[in-house]
Amino acid sequence: MSVYGFVGAGALTAAIVEGLSDGVAAPPAVFLSPRNRAVGLDLAGRFPNVRVCASNQEVLDRAAVVVLAVRPQVGAEVVRELAFRPEHVVVSALAGVPLARLREWIAPATGVVRTIPLPAAARRQSLTALYPDHPVARELLERVGGVVVPAEEATLEAFSAATATFAAHLDYLATVADWLSAQGVKHEDATAYITHIFGQLGQSLGRATSLTALTEEHMTPGGLNEQVLGDLRRDGVPDLVRAALDRVLARLRG
Repeated sequence: MSVYGFVGAGALTAAIVEGLSDGVAAPPAVFLSPRNRAVGLDLAGRFPNVRVCASNQEVLDRAAVVVLAVRPQVGAEVVRELAFRPEHVVVSALAGVPLARLREWIAPATGVVRTIPLPAAARRQSLTALYPDHPVARELLERVGGVVVPAEEATLEAFSAATATFAAHLDYLATVADWLSAQGVKHEDATAYITHIFGQLGQSLGRATSLTALTEEHMTPGGLNEQVLGDLRRDGVPDLVRAALDRVLARLRG
């Protein structure tokens, strides 16, 4: 059975470790970085297969599969202090750090994969983009959901850019809830209503094969949904979204 080590102990690590461990009959052994000790101790307290190490190097000493989940800004500083073994397989969740640079950091290890895990890993429902495909990384990620493999590394950056829309989407929902509250609805009722209706819509998304078709299903000619969509398109909102994504992609590839 694989043994997994995590360098970095933030929300992403917590989600993956929970997915690997919660309700699993025979969960893998997991060794955690001492970074963000509160998160690590919480996970170790909840799951007997999880242990917090005294150092990042101890994580590498105990695990052959190492997940890098620190902020990209400190990635070089953290990783270059570590001594990797040739047999290590490194699964990087560092946005915008290309394979060529990662290979320099982890030498003499050569097995490295870039990934974009999602918070839904905690529920074993993350559709994780990875590149290149690798049996060890695939085994790990399929434990917490499914995988999608783009044809080339440059395309992985586009997947990463798409995930940068989370906060904007949630802010859109908050705007709708705030507007509803301004019409005299109690704030907690407005929030409950908007989170409910879009939560239900999310279930439809999970079954959809075409976003265009799903959009058509949720509006009728001359109806209210069509009116709002038309106003937003006329005001250039889709173009603003595309431009913002282009800038994120340029940053990731820069």
